[in-house]
This record gives sequence, structure tokens and C-alpha cells, in this order.
Amino acid sequence: MTTNSLPVRTDTAVRTPAEKTGRGGRRLLRQRAGRQHHVGPLGYILLAVMAILSIFPLYWTMVAASTDNTRVSQTPPPFLPGPNLFSNLARAWDEAAMGKAMINSLIVAGVIALSTVLFATLAGFAFAKLRFKGRNALLMLVIGTMMVPPQLGVVPLFMMMSELGWSQQLPAVIFPTLVSAVGVFFMRQYLSEALPDELVEAGRVDGAHSLRIFWSIVLPVARPAMAVLF
Repeated sequence: MTTNSLPVRTDTAVRTPAEKTGRGGRRLLRQRAGRQHHVGPLGYILLAVMAILSIFPLYWTMVAASTDNTRVSQTPPPFLPGPNLFSNLARAWDEAAMGKAMINSLIVAGVIALSTVLFATLAGFAFAKLRFKGRNALLMLVIGTMMVPPQLGVVPLFMMMSELGWSQQLPAVIFPTLVSAVGVFFMRQYLSEALPDELVEAGRVDGAHSLRIFWSIVLPVARPAMAVLF
């Protein structure tokens, strides 16, 4: 065999990581992105204990609502629901306007939860994978707000809502809490580890803008963390 018969490579250009992945590589990156580690039996035991401790206050509320004050104050207290649960609930529903309170709570909690998940994921993606001036300074500013006690902002917040004419209205409760610094920091930390840079670069090579990358690539990867934050 002569040297003239050897194959000659004509493509000597340097290829970017996004070009090297190809469609098959991008599929593997999507499967690997956001992959969770399996926990052992001890982890499930700890989760079960924490679930019981979290559910117990709700169960005790049901027990207390189904009995009278004399029985609740006994030692030891009762641990089984009494016979007056439905009658007590009906009385509270009529006398305390529980229906309106539950509807308002559902509206406020639902809007705040959805907006916090959406905006925190957007900001977390920007802080984790986008490069722009002042990114670290803005992140430090967001983290710094977590150290300010909420009680310090009660009076200025009330004055601001009064100036906007939102006193005794639901927007006064919803708008100040549309996003939280804890959620932004949590999503930033998760996406920094779970979202490969090659996957974002592959979307750039395909011509996708930042919002398209967020909708098609980031959201599927961030679903576990979004569920926890929600």
C-alpha cells in the first residue's frame, strides 16, 4: 500500500462542543440532564419520618376540631377524632365566612405559587447559564435580600399599598410576593448542576433565542426542582 492510497482528512476546522454533540449527543445530554441520584433505605426512612412530622399538625387540628375544649385539655389528650367534626365545621363555615376566606386563600396561594415558580426559574436560568455584565453583583444583591427581616418592610409596604389604593384588596398580598429570593437562589443552584452547557450551546447553534431555549430545554430539565419549589 502506497501513501497515495491513504485517506486524507480535509476537514481541519475546529468544531465547537455543540457541533460535536450532534443530534444523538443532544438526545443523550437531555437524558442525562437533571438525572437524580438514587437514595438508600435510610433516605426513605428519613423522608417517612419527616412526612409524619409534617402531617401530624394537620391531623391534630382535625382531632381538636372534632371534640370540645374539656376533652382536648385532658392529660393525655385524645388522639382519635371525636363525633362532632362535621357539626363544628358547619358552624365555623356559617359564622366565620369560611367560604370566602378559602376562596381568597386559594386565589392568593395559587397565583403566588405559579408566579414564584415561573419567575424563579427564569431568573435562575439567567444567573446560571447566561453571561451578562453585573451578573454576580445582581446575584449577591438577591442573596442579600434574604438577610433582611421581613418585619422591617411591613410599614413601608403598607404605605406603598395605600398609595396604590390596594388597601384591603388581594393585589396588596399578591404583588409583593410574586417572586422570592430563596426560589431564585434554589433554581440557580439546581440549573448550574443539572443543565449541561453543551445543551444550551446546541440550542444556540440551532438558531434558538433565549426564551426558546428556556421553553424547550430548560423547563424539561428544571421540572423536578420546580415541583419542589411549588
